[in-house]
Amino acid sequence: MPVDTKRITIPEDSCHPTLFAKEKEIPTNADIKLLKRDDGRKFLDVRPMYVNIGINSEARGSAYIELGGTKVICTVQGPREVTRREEFSLKGQLLCEFKYAPFSRPIRQPHLPTNEDKEIGRIIQLALEPAVILDKFPKARFDIFVIVLEDEGGALASSMTCCSMALVNAGIPMYDIVIGTSLLVVDDTFLVDPLSNESSRQWKSDTDNNGLLTIGYMPNINQLSACDQKGLFELTTLQKSISFAIEICKSVHPVIEKRLKNSVREILDEENATVST
Repeated sequence: MPVDTKRITIPEDSCHPTLFAKEKEIPTNADIKLLKRDDGRKFLDVRPMYVNIGINSEARGSAYIELGGTKVICTVQGPREVTRREEFSLKGQLLCEFKYAPFSRPIRQPHLPTNEDKEIGRIIQLALEPAVILDKFPKARFDIFVIVLEDEGGALASSMTCCSMALVNAGIPMYDIVIGTSLLVVDDTFLVDPLSNESSRQWKSDTDNNGLLTIGYMPNINQLSACDQKGLFELTTLQKSISFAIEICKSVHPVIEKRLKNSVREILDEENATVST
């Protein structure tokens, strides 16, 4: 098994800093109707969002997103020629590598990718493939690298949006951008954009509707590119949850679209200034 050589050796008698942190109570069988959210939001409110693109000059495309305390950065490289014969395809390929930074969570994350990282990377890849016009890049591959700098909840949904913006910044032809959102469902109650501690609680439920739903949605062509479900849902509740999550994506879309348009104007202004001089 490979050894992490980048870790600094610590004294043998040292203690993990989380032992001194104040523990948050996670109630079991909590009643969601009595919940007061830690950040003061209402059930249907999305956390404040900040987005930026083109932050990494070494990459072909890059983007950064903050959703409350969740911070994600994404870079795109390629297209690169596929040299291995078994990977040959007349259709272009996407490869997504997802990683939680070691300091992104209260408990230090390993330096090497975990099974959870690989699973999330695969979900993001499946969410982005329907949005990219891969037919224009035969025998080629795009590499997408996602790093979560801080995780307060909703890392998967934030990563979908961030990767989509990075692909646009890279100038890769796309059918549409992908907007991600997450929804916590307990009985007939929805919690939009839940925090980590809200998702990890054990809620008291009178039905089988208790779980977390994350979707990737392409608003301009009105198509769902990804749907990740954790927990149990009745069919009618699942349909209602997806419809509600789509409306949340539509409300976020103008913010992303405005930032992308502004970035194009900035590039054109720089080119015009260069030509005039």
